[in-house]
Amino acid sequence: MTSLGSKYIKISSPAPHVLLLELDRQPVNAFTSEFWKEYGCTFDALSTHPDDIRAVVLSSAFPKVFTAGLDFQGLMKLGGNDVTMDPARRAFLTRDLILDIQRAVAAPERCPIPVIAAVHGIVIGLGIDIISACDVRYAASDAKFSIKEVDMGLAADVGTLAHLPKITGNHSLVRELAYTGRTFSSDEAEKLGLVSRVVGGGREAVVAAALQLARDIASKSPVAVTGTKHLLLHARDHSVAENLQYTAIWNSAAVQTADLEQAVKAGMTKSKESPKFLPLRPKL
Repeated sequence: MTSLGSKYIKISSPAPHVLLLELDRQPVNAFTSEFWKEYGCTFDALSTHPDDIRAVVLSSAFPKVFTAGLDFQGLMKLGGNDVTMDPARRAFLTRDLILDIQRAVAAPERCPIPVIAAVHGIVIGLGIDIISACDVRYAASDAKFSIKEVDMGLAADVGTLAHLPKITGNHSLVRELAYTGRTFSSDEAEKLGLVSRVVGGGREAVVAAALQLARDIASKSPVAVTGTKHLLLHARDHSVAENLQYTAIWNSAAVQTADLEQAVKAGMTKSKESPKFLPLRPKL
């Protein structure tokens, strides 16, 4: 996996078909333009990588912080540096920058492989944008969250406000947290629906739990898992009727996989060993 390595992201494979990506920019994983570009490129590269990768865990290399958000230098650039430039033209440049950051942070959502966020310590601002684009979110009991952008004088614009109303179940609490920027705990994040599980302890405990989930996912048919992710995202952005129609078309091809027969036979024989499924993209 060294071909995927970058300056600020450590990549390892702690289990077959599973990758662990660790944010690694001293001292607090504050995101510069170089960092968020590497982040987006890494997940985009995973989408077509020739290795048989079936699940990804995203965490931090530092025990006390997941990320402190956007680097202040990058934050200042959002307002435009050249005050003599025509405001409309400066707005176009600022819009382009925001769209570039949005696309990079949304890369886990585009990636066909399930991405599990394992967060601990401080999760501020851009950190919530980042995990909101992941498929599953686990939090250590020591995690502390904040939608901090309102305290910086702007509305969150990289994904938090777009995702939270659709991935959580308490709109009142979403608005309270977004309007105030107050810090909230992992228990409140679970109540909100931002995370699906709180793991007692810190970094090691939550990463271990996320890796166990990743191993479970990796044991399933990659045709089934990739299709499920794709169809869930389609369902989020379309009506029930539209998604049912689309699913029928998708599965008219997907059900022809040999994985279906393998899985059914394993279930009928009550085999304790999971079927050995071929890679999603066999090497030619």
